Amino acid sequence: MIIPKTREQIELMRESALIVSKTLGMIAREIKPGITTQYLDKLAEEFIRDHGAEPGFLGLYDCPCTLLASVNEAIVHGLPTNRPLEEGDIVSADCGAFKNGFYGDHAYTFEVGEVAPEVKKLLQITKESLYTGIREFKAGNRVEDVGSAIQKYTEAHGYGVVRELVGHGLGQKMHEEPEMPNYGKRGRGKLFVEGMVVAIEPMINLGTKNIKQLNDGWTIVTRDGKPSAHFEHDVALVDGKPELLSTFAYVYEALGIVSNEEDEFRKLPFVL
Repeated sequence: MIIPKTREQIELMRESALIVSKTLGMIAREIKPGITTQYLDKLAEEFIRDHGAEPGFLGLYDCPCTLLASVNEAIVHGLPTNRPLEEGDIVSADCGAFKNGFYGDHAYTFEVGEVAPEVKKLLQITKESLYTGIREFKAGNRVEDVGSAIQKYTEAHGYGVVRELVGHGLGQKMHEEPEMPNYGKRGRGKLFVEGMVVAIEPMINLGTKNIKQLNDGWTIVTRDGKPSAHFEHDVALVDGKPELLSTFAYVYEALGIVSNEEDEFRKLPFVL
């Protein structure tokens, strides 16, 4: 069952989402060769607690960490390790926060130093596909309209779209209805309703769509060993249009990136 949120609840969810956004911005300043994902996980937990929230992932489904850090061929659910990041790696940082009874859930794939051109392009196209999907989250559309848009955009570049892992509704639980696949056919799936909040998160592989799980019981990797990218935003349906609750602005500030990609999904310009 889809659980629409009131305007007041959406504002509470925005607060949770922005705590995660700020956490990712903090992490952006730390990611470099030689840093371990275990170190990033520790920083993320401290940062979230210091901002009056609880880590959203820690303990959820027995998750042992605050930050899921997926490196290179790892798609999602990567457990932090003590392996130092290396020049040319990519790391998807997926993080959650729980505050005022609601979750935020947000992810960004970072470059570690200089990455190969084909990997940089994968990240660019995957992030662009996220906004391509968000544009379809509007009154009158259905779940697979979002997935179809993401699939069409990424497969046009020869990439593999993961099938087994999907986005989801978000609220007082981390995972609510509906599931939000990154593939599909237009006109299918549940109808979007005013006030619903979803996490849209394309997971796109440089190679095939095929995946496997590692023996740690968490980390999902590409079966062919090629890199994968993952970007995620929390989005509310407000006045029939998609409105971002999360932002990459803190990441961009840390990395010195200038972007207006989020402007169309906000009623007012975002101010740090």
